[in-house]
Amino acid sequence: MVIAAKTVSQIIVHMAVAFVTMYVVTGSIAFGGLAALLEPICNVIVMPFHEKLWVRIQQWMEARKQAGKQLSGMARNTVLPVNA
Repeated sequence: MVIAAKTVSQIIVHMAVAFVTMYVVTGSIAFGGLAALLEPICNVIVMPFHEKLWVRIQQWMEARKQAGKQLSGMARNTVLPVNA
């Protein structure tokens, strides 16, 4: 129940911010209301792409971390020839 209430309050805050911002910019209640309605719709469309992007970024960072570990391990185990 608490999670649902939190989600609803987040939606209300997002819509209020969109409304107030557009109202301040345009002075129009109609445009403020339109922005308040469009903002959550746009979020629903864009959020899956945002999540996929962050999954890829995390995978890339993990791959770089693993590659760095392999390179540092190779450097420790490498024996350099000594010129006699």
